[in-house]
Amino acid sequence: MSTIYHIAKELGISASTVSRALSGRGYCSESVREQVLKVAKQINYAPNQAAQIMKTRKTGKILFAVPDICNPFYFDMINGINSVIEQYGYLMILFYTKHSLKEELRAIQNVKEKYADGMIMVSFNFCDKNIKAINKLNAPVVLTNKYESTNDKDQFDYVYVDTYVAVKEATEHLIKQGIEEIAFVGGDMKEQTGFERYCGYRDALLNAGLSIDEEYILESNYTESGGFICGQKLLGLPNRPKAIVATNDLMAIGIMKACEDANLSIPSDIAITGMDNLDISSRVYPKLTSVAMMQEEIGRNAAQILMNRLNGAKVEDRAVRLLPRIVVRASSVRVE
Repeated sequence: MSTIYHIAKELGISASTVSRALSGRGYCSESVREQVLKVAKQINYAPNQAAQIMKTRKTGKILFAVPDICNPFYFDMINGINSVIEQYGYLMILFYTKHSLKEELRAIQNVKEKYADGMIMVSFNFCDKNIKAINKLNAPVVLTNKYESTNDKDQFDYVYVDTYVAVKEATEHLIKQGIEEIAFVGGDMKEQTGFERYCGYRDALLNAGLSIDEEYILESNYTESGGFICGQKLLGLPNRPKAIVATNDLMAIGIMKACEDANLSIPSDIAITGMDNLDISSRVYPKLTSVAMMQEEIGRNAAQILMNRLNGAKVEDRAVRLLPRIVVRASSVRVE
């Protein structure tokens, strides 16, 4: 393995001069720097990562912990994060938590063991265990879901889009179409995010003076297959709903497939809305009404806060709230 000592010997200069030339820190004449870089390239020199970490106490990496690596929602977040961290010379490590508290705690432990300098974390259920572990870290962490605690000593920041508002707006949009029998397909309501989304649906109905039918409320797993199963259940009810609010696009597309199999027309027989505004929502037929959840913007904001923390820059606000935006398409618009 080539080292700075090989370069120093080749040029007849000190190893410390080579180090300054390669790092760009400290004085080194431009002519010597050019010679060092030329020889480094010739001998295929690569810096020793372990030695650099010991010297700088920085890995140059951040962890991005996500519950589902198959959901396109997170691709946009990755783009947003990378657009920021690459300007600081950082790399991203993707950590798949499988929607599991145990795996989330493993991700936190990896940061504790200095596999990365900080972390951006997506979780549908921030709770005492993972929040307590995050607060014990001596490293910056940015959460990407809403989390409010009474502890003013929390050691993390968070960036989130208001999912309560997102579902409420989608439900209100259907109510404005004159639809009253509206079903809800969401995530696990024992989890923070799942319950927030349900509350948006519930409050929209109650504010409009409509009753809540427990048969119309189903929990799923944010996948297309999960949406399909829920769609079959709802379409099989004696009093079939006239509309369905799905809390992500994948489930909405699964529901649309169930409607197709049942020979039902969207939106004349049943109207459907999704969430996330994935690219695919404008490519299915009919095009899917969806709520844009600002995932790329979440990624950019979270990454900038993390980089500011790592570089000692001022962070103006520890909680950044973004507002969703409904994108109305054919799947939810009744034409008289």
